[in-house]
Amino acid sequence: MSQSERAAEIGHKEAGSHAGEAIVIPLRKRSLSNELYKRDPKIETLIGQLTILSRGEFIARAAISKRSDPRYVPSECLVYFIRSSRRDNNEAWFERLYRILIERVLRSLPRSENSDGMTESLTRGLVRDKVFSRFVEMLSADRASYVDKLDYFEVRFDGAIAGLRRDAQEQAWRDENRSRPLEYDEETGELTAEVEAAAGVFDPFAASDFDDPSYRSRLDAAIDALPPEQIRIMHMLRQGFPIDSKEPDVMTIAKALGRSEKTIRTYRDKAIATLRLALADGEQQ
Repeated sequence: MSQSERAAEIGHKEAGSHAGEAIVIPLRKRSLSNELYKRDPKIETLIGQLTILSRGEFIARAAISKRSDPRYVPSECLVYFIRSSRRDNNEAWFERLYRILIERVLRSLPRSENSDGMTESLTRGLVRDKVFSRFVEMLSADRASYVDKLDYFEVRFDGAIAGLRRDAQEQAWRDENRSRPLEYDEETGELTAEVEAAAGVFDPFAASDFDDPSYRSRLDAAIDALPPEQIRIMHMLRQGFPIDSKEPDVMTIAKALGRSEKTIRTYRDKAIATLRLALADGEQQ
């Protein structure tokens, strides 16, 4: 081990401990209620335990890919150590952790190859590239100046990646469908399978920017512009009512509106497809 590596090894341990107790750096991002983001207590505890490991021991554990392995290091912890590595300015240590984390991100994304193994889906490839690029962009920017958007990756990594993926899917859908009208089956009046599938991947109440008051305002206005029955359905979905249920005592949207499950789902998909286009148009203004 070189002198610089030995110094970095000591810095790794000292940066996270003081008087025998691990010091875990708190997050900075605040919620709309002005409360600081907080990691899961188990993650917080594990970070403290990992801090006292040698870098060799840490890398060996971080390389474990099976979540069922008791030595598995959650990605929330990896993000913490990658971000904290900027304090000792050790690029080699950063790169080792970075490669492990990026491999996890890529494994979580849809493969661009189609099932035949011979062709590629341009849309899936675009989504994959957008998520990867956005995540790398944030990590790189965080090396120079704290990026609070990365805090959520230390709180719930899978959810944060899913948010990037939804954003990328929405952008890909907008790019492909911005100039196309909503298409309906002329005989049944239902959405075509293609449009229904596109609507199905979009949840306006789970969008990554739902906490943004501006987004909610645009969403409320778009819902109010829907036909009356679609408005009622969207309001009930927002309140958490299920469309249908096998439990006889559960109040469902189908029961409340006296419609079949299929009809409710058709109206819901029409509403979501309309909302998706309305929200996309609003972002371009």
